[in-house]
Amino acid sequence: MPLSTSDTAPRIALVGATGAVGTTLIELIEERGFRYRDVRLVASPRSAGRELTVEGRPYRVEALDTFDFSAVDLAFFSAGSSVSRKWVPAAVAQGTLVIDNTNAFRMDPGTPLVVPQVNADELDRRPSSGIIANPNCSTIPLVRLLRPVEDRWGIRQVVVSTYQAASGRGHSGIAELHEASRSTLEDPAAQGPAVEFTPTLAFNVVPFIDELLDTGFTLEEQKMLQESRKILGLPHLDVTTTCVRVPVVNGHSEAAWIECDDVVARDELVRLLAAQPEVTVHDKDTLGAFPTPRTAGAPDQVHVGRIRVAPHNPRGFWVWVVADNLRIGAALNALQIAEALTERGTL
Repeated sequence: MPLSTSDTAPRIALVGATGAVGTTLIELIEERGFRYRDVRLVASPRSAGRELTVEGRPYRVEALDTFDFSAVDLAFFSAGSSVSRKWVPAAVAQGTLVIDNTNAFRMDPGTPLVVPQVNADELDRRPSSGIIANPNCSTIPLVRLLRPVEDRWGIRQVVVSTYQAASGRGHSGIAELHEASRSTLEDPAAQGPAVEFTPTLAFNVVPFIDELLDTGFTLEEQKMLQESRKILGLPHLDVTTTCVRVPVVNGHSEAAWIECDDVVARDELVRLLAAQPEVTVHDKDTLGAFPTPRTAGAPDQVHVGRIRVAPHNPRGFWVWVVADNLRIGAALNALQIAEALTERGTL
């Protein structure tokens, strides 16, 4: 049972417990048997009072604006950047270590940005900021593949197109896709709802995620560049991205071109990727095999297919990547950070 009477097990709080990432985090805590001494569920005042179940026990959701963080050792924040900017400093000031799943602190020099399979050594000490940042949902699977490639061949350039699901906007994004799809099927001329996604996402692809920057890139695209550099410890890594929203409920996909410093042998590349922890290579035995968000399976694995070394430039290769953005891209990575912290005794 995850609930522990041991004084060494942390008291935890889940901020944003009623959201898509928060409810996924609850599922993963149950599935992975993460041990805690106490768990508190926290959300905005409008969601407070709801009752959720963790490990068969009912818990009432508490209001964030009156919550006492001195009662917990570790807090997961998954309620959006504006909430984190306002409330994470308050939690840290009360002695709580925060794992933040937003963009609020990722590029703060005093805050480690962690993917445990890539840079778990960042967790050997408690950060001076009191915060550990969880990376972007599309950055996490990418850097997990880039690390072994950089170590083996060195990387010159990475070009990525993402195909990101509606669940990246949480429960409201999923609901809007469902409603807009029904509306369009009933009347193809109807505009349908377009609040979370503009224009509507139903039967559409939208090459625009987050806010537009002066460079012409979006913030989502900039995140993938900056975060990859920080996680991999490669401040000059050349990453350029086009981030696209697609009418998929859950599961982000990426097509990535990776050009290396040396010639890449496909057989060695396939073996290298397949040897990575929690990575499934689909065309290891069947050339050209590929995963999709609906068919990949194993939601806690990064799925890779369509591995192609370019005949005209054997230093470069393409991969197709699929990962569950609510789990690998958010809640699972955050929980694996917490697991690594408890193993190291750095909570």
